[in-house]
Amino acid sequence: QVQLVETGGGLVQAGGSLRLSCAASGRTFSSSAMGWFRQAPGKEREFVAAISRSGGSTLYADSVKGRFTISRDNAKNTVYLQMNSLKAEDTAIYYCAVDLVSLRLISESRAYDYWGQGIQVTVSS
Repeated sequence: QVQLVETGGGLVQAGGSLRLSCAASGRTFSSSAMGWFRQAPGKEREFVAAISRSGGSTLYADSVKGRFTISRDNAKNTVYLQMNSLKAEDTAIYYCAVDLVSLRLISESRAYDYWGQGIQVTVSS
């Protein structure tokens, strides 16, 4: 089992910034790819960003590329999502997830093995 806990969400005005953190417990964190997903009310869960085991490779959804940055600190067992230039359409529950198996960065949620409880991000316009 891997447990994930997201923190850092909240309410922010459009154009502002927010940083989400995901603290992971488990022995495999440093050897696992990590991803962020989000789900807005009435919509399907969608991919946001992913980062490789070493942090050397990243993948972003087109909707957030250039605005969001995913990073990780393996010494702290934590992955981050820095969100800049936030828009109202970024409002969603954000989930952190672990991919224990894949050798490539994957955008499909079904590839991820463990999920955090989610955290609300609300962007006011």
